[in-house]
Amino acid sequence: MEFKEAVKIALQSLWANKLRSILTLLGVVIGVASVIAVVTLVNGANTYVTTKFSSYGADVFTVSKMPQIITSSEDYQRYQKRKNVLYSDFLYVKENCKRCVGIGAQQATTGTIVRGTQSVTDTQIRGYTWQMPSLQNLNIEQGRGFTEADEERASNVAIIGTDIQDHMFPGQNPLGQELRVDGTPYTIIGISEKQGSTFGQSQDNWVGVPLTSYQKNYGTQKSVTIYVKAGSAGLILDDAADEVRVLMRSQRHDLPGVPDSFELDTNNTLVGFFSTITNSVGAVAGGIALISLVVGGIVIMNIMLVSVTERTREIGIRKALGARPKDILMQFLIESGTMALVGGAFGVIGGIIVAQVITVVAGFPSTVAFWSVLAGLFMATSTGIFFGVYPARKAAQLDPIVALRAD
Repeated sequence: MEFKEAVKIALQSLWANKLRSILTLLGVVIGVASVIAVVTLVNGANTYVTTKFSSYGADVFTVSKMPQIITSSEDYQRYQKRKNVLYSDFLYVKENCKRCVGIGAQQATTGTIVRGTQSVTDTQIRGYTWQMPSLQNLNIEQGRGFTEADEERASNVAIIGTDIQDHMFPGQNPLGQELRVDGTPYTIIGISEKQGSTFGQSQDNWVGVPLTSYQKNYGTQKSVTIYVKAGSAGLILDDAADEVRVLMRSQRHDLPGVPDSFELDTNNTLVGFFSTITNSVGAVAGGIALISLVVGGIVIMNIMLVSVTERTREIGIRKALGARPKDILMQFLIESGTMALVGGAFGVIGGIIVAQVITVVAGFPSTVAFWSVLAGLFMATSTGIFFGVYPARKAAQLDPIVALRAD
């Protein structure tokens, strides 16, 4: 029997029992859809985090009181006891670091923005040194960024995110206009590019002011985060980080042999940690999804055994007319493989749709990986063929005389 003819007969058999075929596919559809959805969401999260952290540059690292990722309450309590990283620490490193290509500092809090009768609450107020926007690769679409003179004079000027522009200046040009940040008037000099939302939270609801102006209103004793640009990754970054660590320990009087009283984080550390977490979650969720796929395969095997029983006489007739055992084997394997492949295709489509719905509703990033689509189809087809082997062999080994006697 030719392969094309076997495929045709297999498809006719599946079409003749449409409802049974659809019910048989459900397990495969659910399993593949779950795998595709998990992989798409995990891949999207990893891509987003890698892009966001890499936007700072692979040659940028931070110095802060507490690490950006804390995994236990005990660690949090221990880090809380550290001395704050102060603006004076930043100035000391800035003046003495020889390997630092760029250096800036940032503080942040949450406040209220008011313009006339309009107000926006829960806005992030950022205190920036003049180099910070460039260190974070924050593009200013309109107007200008801060200058060294703005920082030295503690000027009341501000850069705003697009949410502030949309809510408080609809259809207007905000440049040169005034708004109040927690009661203090600032003149808008720049508007940043749109950042979008992450995990359902907007990244554009913020106002940036010079750090010296920020500290006039919120105090000078709160901890700052220092950003350092080394100029290149690898050994150059390591050398710059070592120099900054020595300067910080000297400035903060850390005794020899005592752990650092501050945290030095690189982008690779943060990206690697997040990738480990998401991959672990993805592995667990993927394992659970694979169980559905196995269940779907078992259902296929049971249905194919029923099909062999129902079509025993047909098999006997075909063998009497010259069909070889391998022809019968191929026909039933094609039927089980086709069912699984069709189920896999619907599962891929369903998984992508589920991931996109989660992205729209919850703002969770998702990225469809082409390899995951191929893997899903391969897994589904392999499952169908694997669980179809036993029924196919049973059909192929039927004695034609016994098969012809079947009712």
